[in-house]
Amino acid sequence: MTTPEDDLLPGTRRALRHRIAVAQSEGRAPSLAAAVVRGGRAVWHGARTSVDGHAPDEDTQYRIGSITKTFTAVLVMRLRDEGVLDLGDPLEKHLPGTGAGEATIADLLAHTGGLAAESPAPWWERTPGTLRPELSDVLGEKPLRHPVGRRFHYSNPGYTVLGALVERLRGAAWEAVLQQEVLEPLRLTRTGTRPRAPHAGGWAVHPWADVLLPEPAEDLGRMAPAGQLWSTTGDLARFAAFLTEGDDRVLSAGSLREMRTPAAPQEPADVAAGYAYGLGLELRRSGERLLVGHGGSLPGFVASLTLAVDDDVAAVVLANCTSGVPVAAVGADLVRIVADAEPRIPEPWRPLREVDPSVLELAGPWYWGTQGFGLRLTADGFASLEPLSGSGRRSRFRPNGDGTWTGLEGYYAGELLRPVRRDDGSVDHLDLGSFVFTRQPYDEQSAVPGGVDQEGWRGIERRP
Repeated sequence: MTTPEDDLLPGTRRALRHRIAVAQSEGRAPSLAAAVVRGGRAVWHGARTSVDGHAPDEDTQYRIGSITKTFTAVLVMRLRDEGVLDLGDPLEKHLPGTGAGEATIADLLAHTGGLAAESPAPWWERTPGTLRPELSDVLGEKPLRHPVGRRFHYSNPGYTVLGALVERLRGAAWEAVLQQEVLEPLRLTRTGTRPRAPHAGGWAVHPWADVLLPEPAEDLGRMAPAGQLWSTTGDLARFAAFLTEGDDRVLSAGSLREMRTPAAPQEPADVAAGYAYGLGLELRRSGERLLVGHGGSLPGFVASLTLAVDDDVAAVVLANCTSGVPVAAVGADLVRIVADAEPRIPEPWRPLREVDPSVLELAGPWYWGTQGFGLRLTADGFASLEPLSGSGRRSRFRPNGDGTWTGLEGYYAGELLRPVRRDDGSVDHLDLGSFVFTRQPYDEQSAVPGGVDQEGWRGIERRP
């Protein structure tokens, strides 16, 4: 009988064990648990502990801090997909009187709402949520620190507001909505707002001595949508698979792609670090690899959820220490170990089942001025336009059913590609957002804006 771990080669499993052993030892974590996901399921679990015989397993709960924000973002996106709200709606439309109502729903999801990073004192992570019973206690008298929509500024109160928005529009507590709409459909039975045994205790490790101090595990109250949840490597592995593939009972793959798309203006330091933020998800560059996910921390705990969608590999790392373990870096390393040692095997190439001759006519080389592009039809029914030289603008296009196509990414995202035909039905040129693509460079037989010199192409004239 095989187990999921048998899917990985022995050398890969040893490299994963070595990486988390180094992380737990050098980070001086009382315990560390990790998992790797591939093909939609966990294929490896590992743990290290300072207490012999008490290693955590995939069922042991840890606090996951701000990974909670991704769960809250999923709830908001569900409301959008149902037509209950639009991401461009100002908060004031649905939740009036906050003092932050100019910010849109998208602003709050992307941390561009201009709100403060933290709630007013006392430090909310180490004090009872009962000290902040109302939104006004979370936002303070002057909620804004920056002009709305102008810059990325990570805001915990912003996600508290989104949780309150969910409550207002669903008519139920955030916790109850989360349970019914996300946790139950995805079978995340060990994820919740309060710890249930077995669970790890949170510890602070002295920076200059190998001694411990227990951290309080406060109920965050109103701040719960920003960081309350407890979970396990087993549950977060299933959540990672969902974030990669989607589940129509919860959220479509298309809406999750939207969440994984950068949505916030980057600061210069973020550009240099290869960091961006989508709608409830962080995006980072690790070498040539794009990683998506979220980190989390609360006193006594650090957590990381990391996805490399193109490699079909994800990693979860949980530790019960306030600081010391670079969980984001560890997660990136676990992904790299698997993706490099056992790269994803591509699906078999398969031809299109059928093709419309008028669509097939579009395939092949086209020229924007003198720059060459190739238009290729793919088995998924989409088209791709790529520069022949290897550099330049490129995009995939989806058919609209009326002979036109809409760009999906890059410069041409949302732009319309329209074949323009002659009287005899043949294609004269492609119109892409007003740019004209012809079969030959500045084809004199096509409708090139500004016309083509009547003398045509020529060499350099020699003068006597």
